[in-house]
Amino acid sequence: MKTSMRPVMVLAGVMMAFGIGACQAETEANGEAADTTAAAATADAAGAADASQPSSADYPCWTQSTPDELAERASPLDSASVALDAGLVKVCYGRPQMRGREIMGALVPFDQPWRTGANEATSIHMPAGGTIGGVAVEPGWYSLYTIPGADAWDVVVNGERERWGIPISEEVRAQDVGSSAVEAEVSDGAPVEALTISLERTSGSSADLVIEWETTRVSLPVVIGG
Repeated sequence: MKTSMRPVMVLAGVMMAFGIGACQAETEANGEAADTTAAAATADAAGAADASQPSSADYPCWTQSTPDELAERASPLDSASVALDAGLVKVCYGRPQMRGREIMGALVPFDQPWRTGANEATSIHMPAGGTIGGVAVEPGWYSLYTIPGADAWDVVVNGERERWGIPISEEVRAQDVGSSAVEAEVSDGAPVEALTISLERTSGSSADLVIEWETTRVSLPVVIGG
């Protein structure tokens, strides 16, 4: 009696097809998992790159006051920063208010050194060597003070950052790195109530440091590199 091989062959074909389909499904699943893993790795790398970029928090303003003491100040501690190709330029300063007072030539006398802020010395961080108002500096922190005049100001770069803003004594001035004269502009607009220092990017390697209070505005270039 002959035994038919057809059922056996059909069964073998079904099993083979099932096996091929399972292998394809596993390959596709593995491929999808690999794609997902690669995408996650790319996202992690991008996140790590972003996290590696310096932020303002990486360059804290110097103060010996506690958070509670800072919160009680009449002239709050503030800062401004700008990202340039070489890194972050940051300025820290106290913000006194007008409060109905005459400022330039009165509260801030002409032709005398002024801390250009309140409380701690106004300071600036340079991420690389360059110039502040034409004064050559190395990377690091510096303090700033000014000698305001009716038509022009001298902006002085000082090598000592961690100090109280006054007095600007002979000992402090012995640490001066250099100074530059800048024009004092008078605004016709509304007076600026609180002293405001800002950094306005002008290129990948430069920014303008702008000081505004009452109706006076002065600006000096900050350049990284040559």
